[in-house]
Amino acid sequence: MTTATHGPSFFETVNLHFERAAALTDYPRGLLDQIKACNSVYAFQFPVRTRRGYEVISGWRAQHSHHRLPVKGGIRYAAEVNEDEVKALAALMTYKCAIVDVPFGGAKGGIRIDAKQYDAEEMERITRRYTAELIKKNFIGPGVDVPAPDYGTGSREMAWIADTYAAFNPGQIDALACVTGKPVAQVPVRIEVLERKSYANRKRLVGGFYAYEYVQEVKRLGELCRERRVARGDRPPLPARNRPQRAQAL
Repeated sequence: MTTATHGPSFFETVNLHFERAAALTDYPRGLLDQIKACNSVYAFQFPVRTRRGYEVISGWRAQHSHHRLPVKGGIRYAAEVNEDEVKALAALMTYKCAIVDVPFGGAKGGIRIDAKQYDAEEMERITRRYTAELIKKNFIGPGVDVPAPDYGTGSREMAWIADTYAAFNPGQIDALACVTGKPVAQVPVRIEVLERKSYANRKRLVGGFYAYEYVQEVKRLGELCRERRVARGDRPPLPARNRPQRAQAL
């Protein structure tokens, strides 16, 4: 009788790659173990009434590293989501943020559902109940944990999450900052750097980082700064070709 052999899990694979990179450093073993470990995992189940009756839905939220706050990571809706996958993706978020020096810890969330089997009303119930569970354990908040869209989710789900969080925290002026990826119309202050065109491009690939958008936003930010300098009456800097040259030492 032969027994099937299984390879490493997703999270174990991430840790194997971490160990390969860690072997090239001289950091203490204890520090490396701390970096590799997943700090917090919240697994829970909750009932939701659907057209087919009551169903018990499984959800997770993993916070891999609290070395920088808030932690940041998307929420996935998929029939194959499990705790190991959520932990692995949260770890990858930590490493990605650290590599590019973005001041966030890594996190990831997931709900085990096939979104195609639910209508919009049922999806809203599931999303709001999932958010309520996160609120209970302080697994969401502007300075704590800020989710984002991921596979199977988009601006609609982020709007439901933001609205639920605001309802549980009346009077909190930064309540809408509990999640990113919201519809542009839901943002209370329209920042000049953001354009509806870039928002439409983001919708095509949720969670993607667009170099084109970044360049365009930086250009508009520079224009906005120049406009404000003019409004204040500041003297604009001279172009490089018109700046006086320093005297060369003889």
